[in-house]
Amino acid sequence: MTDADARRPRRPWEAHYPQGVRWSVPLSEQTVPQMLRDSARLHAGRTALIHRETSLTWDALAERAWQVANAFRRDGLGRGDAVAIYLPNTPFHPVLFFGALAAGLRVTMLSPLDPIRVLAHKIEDSGAATLVTLNLPEMTEMAVRLLDQGACARTILCDEDDWGPFPAPLAETPGRADVIRFADWTAGVPTDVPPLDGDPDDVALLQYTGGTTGLPKGAMLTHRNLLAAVAAVREWSDGTYGTPDRQITLCVLPLFHIYALIVILLSSTRLGGTLVLRMRFDAGQTLRDIEHHRVTYFPGVPTMWIAMANHPEMQSRDITSLMNCGSGGAPLPVEVQMTFERATGLPILGGWGMTETAAAGTSIPRGTQHSKPGTIGVPLPNVELKVVDGDDPARDLAPGEIGEIAARGPNISAGYWNRHDATAESRGPDGWFLTGDVGRMDEDGFFWLVDRKKDLILSGGFNVYPQMIEQAIYEHPSVAEVLVIGRPDPYRGESAAAYATLKPGHEPFTLESLQAFLKDRLGRHEIPRLLAFREALPRTTVGKLSRKDLRDEVEAEEAAAGGAAQAAAS
Repeated sequence: MTDADARRPRRPWEAHYPQGVRWSVPLSEQTVPQMLRDSARLHAGRTALIHRETSLTWDALAERAWQVANAFRRDGLGRGDAVAIYLPNTPFHPVLFFGALAAGLRVTMLSPLDPIRVLAHKIEDSGAATLVTLNLPEMTEMAVRLLDQGACARTILCDEDDWGPFPAPLAETPGRADVIRFADWTAGVPTDVPPLDGDPDDVALLQYTGGTTGLPKGAMLTHRNLLAAVAAVREWSDGTYGTPDRQITLCVLPLFHIYALIVILLSSTRLGGTLVLRMRFDAGQTLRDIEHHRVTYFPGVPTMWIAMANHPEMQSRDITSLMNCGSGGAPLPVEVQMTFERATGLPILGGWGMTETAAAGTSIPRGTQHSKPGTIGVPLPNVELKVVDGDDPARDLAPGEIGEIAARGPNISAGYWNRHDATAESRGPDGWFLTGDVGRMDEDGFFWLVDRKKDLILSGGFNVYPQMIEQAIYEHPSVAEVLVIGRPDPYRGESAAAYATLKPGHEPFTLESLQAFLKDRLGRHEIPRLLAFREALPRTTVGKLSRKDLRDEVEAEEAAAGGAAQAAAS
């Protein structure tokens, strides 16, 4: 250790915390259902959920969750068993999530956008015999297919009409013994609070990672992990904005994703706030919802902020009720952040987190977004971050050096379900979790995300980071969205290729003009050698732009073009 290392504060970021925010926060010894029980008692009569024309109070939501827990227990399910929740944003989601945990089950979240192969893998790997879903036609059909191939033993089918007439056709209940209507399953089941005797260190959630290579891995998140993440989020938010008398959160992020689960559902549960649920994101509808419901908090992902900043209703809607605008899931382009702030006066304070950190990682302190452009912020309370040598995780890197970000804290997953090998690979010395994200830290303890290790482009012997190129391209006045990936280059090995969509009314431009635009913004080795425009770019289930899916699309297109050329030549 050098003298400079010895003099450096262990947690330099603490000096930049908002006034009133502590780094060391007491941790809860509760389970998630115990938190719901206490919140329902404290906030009885206060609105918990608004969904279309229906609302539920916290005590009513808790009663429905207790009924679900008692139904599971009646069926002989309890501690050590699993259930798969395959639901969009509907009140059934929190009811089933809280109810399953209250019965002692571990929950596996499923995405409605997953293909059947991935759904079957998650169900079978998690050990869930019961699948709970909604009577949307495509979800009902998928549930039947999963039953037919033996991925699960039964399906509990919820009826979206329970919350008022649904504006689209719903599926009929399949006439088979292994499909049970939710209303029939819970009929006559008491709503009394069940014994909430779980342990904080029980696995509450198997949250499967995105599966950028191979099939997804299930990150084991305990009750303690989840509530530690909630404590970090609430300490930061309450210290920055003050504890609100009534927080109204617009939830368009999918609750099956860890980001929404922590920062929206569980955070609001602890606070006794109100959630306005939407099944999907629409920029115009979101602006109208903020105006109508006087929303105070809207967390989104960068694609949502891009769409809202470019929407024609942006200037005409009254969104002055907003106090807190958050962005997560992916780095927020600096230009998008500045555009929104110029239009509204509101900063979008982003951050960073992962499934394995229960979404809690970093946040940008208010007032630093301009002095530290592009930063993902500082570690949240109780979270430690550092940068290590990607080839030697035992070697910590100095401020300014680029390496792999490592994390430690009570929110960090215990490992991967049924994957001891992957768990071991993800751990460095002293239990530090190796995130796979490439980044750097400055002297003040602020972090920058440079890229995922797997997204790195090796061009002419240089490391090229797509996210840095994307940030520069977002400054172009015609670009709405952009993704950069590496493509084979016979001279350099790989070179950067940019795939972009255009803002309304803007015309395509040439690669040469883009290269000229980027000349003073990027190094020569970072300048894209290919530019293509698309009607849309691929997204993940939570709405993030997906480099992996773009790579798959481009490779498939190139393979098809190569096959066609070969056929023509023959």
